[in-house]
Amino acid sequence: MLTKTKHHISVGKRPTVAALFAGIGGLELGLERAGFRTAFACEIDEAARRIFRLRFPKTRFWSDIRTLKTLPDAAVVTAGFPCQDLSQAGRTAGLDGSQSVLINEVFRLLKKSDPQWLVLENVPFMLHLQRGRPMRTILRRLQELRFRWAYRIVDTRAFGLPQRRRRVIILASRHHDPRCVLLTDDAEKSTISPSESACGFYWTEGNTGVGWAVNAIPPLKRGSAFGIASPPAIWQRDEGIVVPNIRDAERLQGFPPGWTSARRKISVSRRWHLLGNAVSVPVSAWLGRRLLHPKHYESEHDPKLKDGARWPTAAWCLGDGVYASRVSEYPVRHRYRELNTFLRFPTTPLSDTATAGFLQRARASSLKFAPGFLDAVEAHLRTFEERTI
Repeated sequence: MLTKTKHHISVGKRPTVAALFAGIGGLELGLERAGFRTAFACEIDEAARRIFRLRFPKTRFWSDIRTLKTLPDAAVVTAGFPCQDLSQAGRTAGLDGSQSVLINEVFRLLKKSDPQWLVLENVPFMLHLQRGRPMRTILRRLQELRFRWAYRIVDTRAFGLPQRRRRVIILASRHHDPRCVLLTDDAEKSTISPSESACGFYWTEGNTGVGWAVNAIPPLKRGSAFGIASPPAIWQRDEGIVVPNIRDAERLQGFPPGWTSARRKISVSRRWHLLGNAVSVPVSAWLGRRLLHPKHYESEHDPKLKDGARWPTAAWCLGDGVYASRVSEYPVRHRYRELNTFLRFPTTPLSDTATAGFLQRARASSLKFAPGFLDAVEAHLRTFEERTI
């Protein structure tokens, strides 16, 4: 039976979090802002570990999840497990890939632990990859471990940040109803200004897509398929083609500027990589607040999904079948911040080499671009040529 308490988690003291695949702490920072305390973290990446230790100095640490015997007692276990094998821009190997297979370590640890809540996070492409098999496998494993679950795609733009970043959050519990946390808040899609004074795109692409985003940047990502750090470029109609400052990238994820700097210097390229792996802080802060203060969920109109059906934007299962939820990707609607006015730190012109490579790929492709965009890219390239005359 579901636990019948006023609060799923006691609000009299700070409940604890055990973070797996902690990265630079996007999930954990948001949860701490909501009233939690990160007691334990596990992260193998050395640079990410340095940042996490600096920002969460009282947290116990472990490096390799594969050597972790048991989980410490914690109210919430978080696991933003590696997405390289699940993303559209990655290797698309699915859960059999060398990185995403590490989700199996989470299931191994959960066999011997009983947190009140489990939070998983990853890219929404896994709902479609291999006809939804990775998602189906994860949810089946949760049910085998007696977890009730709900999932939802959440867009960072709902929180007012000009980054088109959609991520799947899976919330599961053996004791509580996850719908009452994840699916009760719903808002109309944020009214994003139609202003096209600034548009974001991936300069490392151009053959089959560019991640075009009006008045926003496309999702920050860990890097291109060739391992190149991939900060997005921005077409500012009045200033040409620029790359945002790393401190604004941190802000676009909801971190304070300078979050990824450390006493022992980490390269800017590496910092972009780490930010691309992170969870947006306002998303996890919203989740944390709702964990502490769940609501009643009305489910009588949710249709039951047939076996093998396409995964919807949101769904849930309490043990008697899988049901689609009608909630949107916008749990809240915060005032949207224009990309141009959001940027606080000096931008850098996209380099001549990067511009020339992108322009060549784009011209050779069959993609359709916004009027005047490729002309602006060509004009930007000419500014470099004129300097050498």
